[in-house]
Amino acid sequence: MLKNASKGNVLANDVEFCRSLFSKAFGLMFRKKIKDRALVFVFSDEQPVPLHNLFVFQVIDVLFLNAKKQAVEIKRNFRPFTFYSPKRRAMYVVELPAGAAKNTSIGDMISFK
Repeated sequence: MLKNASKGNVLANDVEFCRSLFSKAFGLMFRKKIKDRALVFVFSDEQPVPLHNLFVFQVIDVLFLNAKKQAVEIKRNFRPFTFYSPKRRAMYVVELPAGAAKNTSIGDMISFK
């Protein structure tokens, strides 16, 4: 479960962790629409994580979290076949269905297992 611990709301019940280079490279590419599911990309340290939405056929929300799992940047409505370069470094990048992060703000603590 992925939860906004600061506000107490559930962002997704099902969580998939992407730790390998292969799983990070493919992410949501070529997948059917995700509902109530989050992909959490785990990095070894805080770093800039530019994203592309090539071959992702759905709009998504993206949370960039620091090592403390605090939201440092949010990209809402990330459209298919576009690119995004965050301004902040992240240790975790969370991809969610569009609208799932609507009540999440910069500084919110996110919990997941």
